[in-house]
Amino acid sequence: MKTSADPVRDYLSAVEREASALPADRRSELLADLAEHIEVTRAERPRVTIGEVLAELGDPRTIAATALAEAGSGGVAVPAPGGADTHLRRGKVHPVVPLLMLTVPFLFAAVFPSVPAAGFCSTVFRVIGAVLLCTSVRWTPVQKATGVLLTAVLPTAAIGIWTWSSAAPAGDAPANLANAATLVLLAGTTAWLWRVRRA
Repeated sequence: MKTSADPVRDYLSAVEREASALPADRRSELLADLAEHIEVTRAERPRVTIGEVLAELGDPRTIAATALAEAGSGGVAVPAPGGADTHLRRGKVHPVVPLLMLTVPFLFAAVFPSVPAAGFCSTVFRVIGAVLLCTSVRWTPVQKATGVLLTAVLPTAAIGIWTWSSAAPAGDAPANLANAATLVLLAGTTAWLWRVRRA
């Protein structure tokens, strides 16, 4: 079987062929966005092979079908890594926004536990942060699931068990220790998500 010397060119050519029904300007924009995504991913993650980058983008037929479906709305569709198709939302929501929404509200609720609405507001902001994380094109599905599990689900479950069960030790010291452990978990997960984000 013949192996191509330039898999990126072959991949983009396949997308161009499959998207031949698109107007030329939209097809060019789609190809430019894909080429830029590939280039940025390779620069940010040098250990990832070009084959893995192309596999994350998905099948050229799927990309073309999505672009054709989106052609009427004026948007250029680019698949998110992991094969899920979505609009290219570069610049609309900065990646720091969901990370802050997942972390800072817990810190506020831990520092000001006597404020009646602190817990409720913390939960609302963390849910919004989880939604923004899950709909972002900057992380893979596995990274999103891990991020939501470690920054939203696990801390919320731990807080619920601590609050509503009799298993929690009495006194402020254990509560402060639990809050500190949760903050370390949130900060570590947020730092990891920031490090592995895509451009």
